Amino acid sequence: MSVQTRADELRDTFAFLDDWEARYEHIIDLGKALPPLSPEEMVDIYKVPGCASQVWIVPDDSKSTPDTVAFRAQSDAIIVSGLIAVLSELFNGQPKTEIVNFDADAFFKEVGLNEALSAQRANGLRAMLGRIYGMAGAGAD
Repeated sequence: MSVQTRADELRDTFAFLDDWEARYEHIIDLGKALPPLSPEEMVDIYKVPGCASQVWIVPDDSKSTPDTVAFRAQSDAIIVSGLIAVLSELFNGQPKTEIVNFDADAFFKEVGLNEALSAQRANGLRAMLGRIYGMAGAGAD
């Protein structure tokens, strides 16, 4: 399933949910479903700078190929865990070219995340996205 197809599914889910309280609950549930990282993985090398909360994105070499990006991630904050789960839904296991060519900012605007997040959380979301783009070879992470 392509990044665009995954984005369409997420867009449909967000559109189905009546209000931002329901959408936040959904985001939180997505975050709770993330598999936990081990303490050995929650180290500075995997920590995402620019996030107020602690966020770790760990490359999952066992599930990636030279042309794809696979990762596991976790945060110590409930909403941020949900946001990283949304990014995982979009990008995990996807071809690098699809990741770097997908307009994530337009997608976040379309589903209303830009308006629903505080400035601090929006900055953290951009930092997490930057790390994933970096893993895809789109510049420094």
